[in-house]
Amino acid sequence: MSIDEIIEFLTGLDGVLILRPAPGDGSPEISWGDAFFYYAPDGEVPKATQPFATIVTKDYPDDELSRLNRPGVFRLNLFAGKDAFVGRTGRRPRDTATDEAESEAEADPSVIDSVMAHPVYGPLGWLAVVNPGPRTEAAVLELLRTAHGLARSRHRRRAGSASP
Repeated sequence: MSIDEIIEFLTGLDGVLILRPAPGDGSPEISWGDAFFYYAPDGEVPKATQPFATIVTKDYPDDELSRLNRPGVFRLNLFAGKDAFVGRTGRRPRDTATDEAESEAEADPSVIDSVMAHPVYGPLGWLAVVNPGPRTEAAVLELLRTAHGLARSRHRRRAGSASP
């Protein structure tokens, strides 16, 4: 899957606001080229809310384990909730490896086309996929739908609306 294919898929979901920082728009230079996905049916960036998914195209400070500075490499990050996190990683978000051998056996965050705990935000329930491809495409689409649905539910709770 390409970045454009992911964006096209998310564009088809209701209420998705996509931010793509670029030179001249006032965004920090480090974010240029990345994409941030919010549930925002009014088209305004929600206050005090994180995106439900992001695409990053480069290493950030303290987040270099995915080695995103390789040519053509990007990472999809998403919050799909506790159940999806457990289903994909076999552990609860805040659980950590109990010994060094188990820790070393965990997925290498730079592996391409593999769903894994986010190398930094995994303890908060975030999943990540470096260059989603044929092995992970179906899972990625399912996880994006789930992340979108959770963001929509949070938005509606905050707005005081119980309607679907």
